[in-house]
Amino acid sequence: MTSGGEALMCPFDFSEGLDFDPSLTALMDRGSITRIRLPYGDADAWLVTGFEAVQRVTTDQRFSRAGIVGSDYPRLTPEPIVSPESINVIDPPHSSRLRHLASQAFTQRQVDGMRGRITRLADNLLAEMAAQGPPVDLVRHLSNPLAQHTIFDLLGLPRDDWAPTQQKLQQLLATGPDNRKTAANAKAELREYFGELVEQRRSSPGKDLISALAAARDGEDVLDDQELAVMALTLTLSGQDTATCQISNISYLLLTRPELMKHIDSRPESLTDVLNELLRVIPFRKGVGIPRVALEDVEMEGVRIREGDFVHVSYLTANRDPERYADPNVIDPDRLPAPHMTFGWGGHRCIAVPLAMAELEVAIGRLLDRFPDLQLAVPPEEVRWDTETIRRFPIELPVTW
Repeated sequence: MTSGGEALMCPFDFSEGLDFDPSLTALMDRGSITRIRLPYGDADAWLVTGFEAVQRVTTDQRFSRAGIVGSDYPRLTPEPIVSPESINVIDPPHSSRLRHLASQAFTQRQVDGMRGRITRLADNLLAEMAAQGPPVDLVRHLSNPLAQHTIFDLLGLPRDDWAPTQQKLQQLLATGPDNRKTAANAKAELREYFGELVEQRRSSPGKDLISALAAARDGEDVLDDQELAVMALTLTLSGQDTATCQISNISYLLLTRPELMKHIDSRPESLTDVLNELLRVIPFRKGVGIPRVALEDVEMEGVRIREGDFVHVSYLTANRDPERYADPNVIDPDRLPAPHMTFGWGGHRCIAVPLAMAELEVAIGRLLDRFPDLQLAVPPEEVRWDTETIRRFPIELPVTW
């Protein structure tokens, strides 16, 4: 039974296109559980890579996210991204109450009602793109504004607040060692801002997500003001994190793999299945996210994880586990649908998955409808990629038609 050993340094700073991080491949080859050291934090961590093992950690209540609050836990950013009150660091069964209330705003019926607004936003952006004429930057014309405008619009943020809010969100996601104070200030300002919005919507509700979340109830139980403010900030972060990056990443893959474009063109009903296959293989972030801490000794796959040890899971490696997926590194548009971990797993799986999928379906579907002969305006090797944050996405995606 292994209980330690020297930790491997894992900067997880690989950002070459959408190639899979070779250090993650090497960690998978070592086995499902390995001791690692990350750039920030005062302790080592276990990294769990296999699909079944990740499933176990994310559903076993002996591994706690709430237990990391107040600790200098191992991470990739100088300032912890999540707020201590965030649903992302509250454990079941306590988080189950928040998730149940918040999920009422993201039922399929609710999201179907939002789809018209998302489609109008996308069509307006694509019309502006067509009016400008090629070549254009797809990130600037579609990925960034659609994700930002959608979540800001759905939350009911005043238009004048969009740009400064976006600037603070970007500061919160930066990984540079000199960013800690700036990120902490940005988080405090965003918390205060969303707190003020919640107060406004309590007294004067509208047709927006904050108002819908404020109205969500289970009997007499409702979200309090602090819970609602943190929820709005969490949705703003995660909504953009997923949609901005993935619209660009999916577009890049389609533009560099014409056979995938042809597949969708000939079988438009397969769009959702193809999107899920692309979501499975895309390394949407660098390394890892929020860890858990072991509340007692746990034995897994020949490893003893001791009480107090930090445990990270890799959804990226789980999505490429050969015991789960045949030829896991191959993009197969005809692959039989199987759940992937891009949106998380267990008690912390993203509650807004229906909204994220609606955004991706609208963005990619309308893009291909409007520009069926879309192509990259530069060679793939000239596309520039983000190196400043924990995310993986092209900074610019020049296209022509």
